[in-house]
Amino acid sequence: MTTILHPLVREGDTRHVIETREPDKEPVTRRVWLPFRPPYTYPLDLVVPGRTPSVDGWFGFNSLASSRGLVARRRHRADTVVYWCVDFVPGRFGRGPLTRAYDALDRLCSRRADARFELSEAALEGRNDRHGIPEAELAPARVVPMGAWLERLPTTEPDGHRARCIVFLGHLVPRQGVRLLLEALEKLDDFEGDIIGRGPLEEELRREASHLGLDDRLRFHGFVEDYREVERLLARASIAVAPYEPTQDSFSRYADPGKLKAYLGAGLPILLTDVPPNAQDLVRRGGAEIVPFSADALAQATSRLLDTPEEWKRRRALALALAREFDWPRILEPALESVGFTP
Repeated sequence: MTTILHPLVREGDTRHVIETREPDKEPVTRRVWLPFRPPYTYPLDLVVPGRTPSVDGWFGFNSLASSRGLVARRRHRADTVVYWCVDFVPGRFGRGPLTRAYDALDRLCSRRADARFELSEAALEGRNDRHGIPEAELAPARVVPMGAWLERLPTTEPDGHRARCIVFLGHLVPRQGVRLLLEALEKLDDFEGDIIGRGPLEEELRREASHLGLDDRLRFHGFVEDYREVERLLARASIAVAPYEPTQDSFSRYADPGKLKAYLGAGLPILLTDVPPNAQDLVRRGGAEIVPFSADALAQATSRLLDTPEEWKRRRALALALAREFDWPRILEPALESVGFTP
């Protein structure tokens, strides 16, 4: 099995990583550095690595990766190509030639792949509507949501509310609502906070946290390369937040954010805005609470939940129960079987 990882954002490793695994052998990893100036250098993904092995199945997590799979299939170096769409954003790069090129490649992969996996019904319908192609001409599509590896995942303690720790995981960009979180935390007296992730707003947010007097209570962890450490940080928290900005062009309206599944897997009650397509379902079944995009509302919901142990425990139990539906083995088995592979 060969896994190819391409850089997406400037935070973290900006090298291309190629890992090859064979039975009874240690994995072999190779890293390739190329100029990286997103989004203009994304097409360089097409030439790394220079040659790929022949495979039974090619899974591309964006249109560039999938288009390379289509070329491999044409050259009889891949049998089945699955376009595994990890996001959908109408007008991906705004008005202009970049978005037109992106749409053209996305349309090609949506038609020519052997199958298409979408993270949510909203993304599936949004992509179909965007391209306006009759469904009969599109690759067969199914929803394959984000999951979590529950077998290895540490969870909150049954009395985890006592830690009074609020955690945020994600890319530090405006649409994630991290600035709102800082304003909410400034209104609370007794808490600790962890912000996990990097992004273009990181230095600005650090300065703002200092200005608000949060230095002694709020920790910025930056990009954490070892995801097991991320899982440990989640498990020591009391509440997880996802205060997405409610803008019409937010791709979170179509996505199935992976951090929400990580929150559930850790047994964390979630406070979020009504932006992701599964927000209402998380409320009904996962113990989440939707709050307005307001620092006062977020602060009040946080304080109320931390001060109500029985309600916190009820929502922790609901989060853990719902997480079981998103265990990766449970998700992957039917998805892979649908395209002829047995996990």
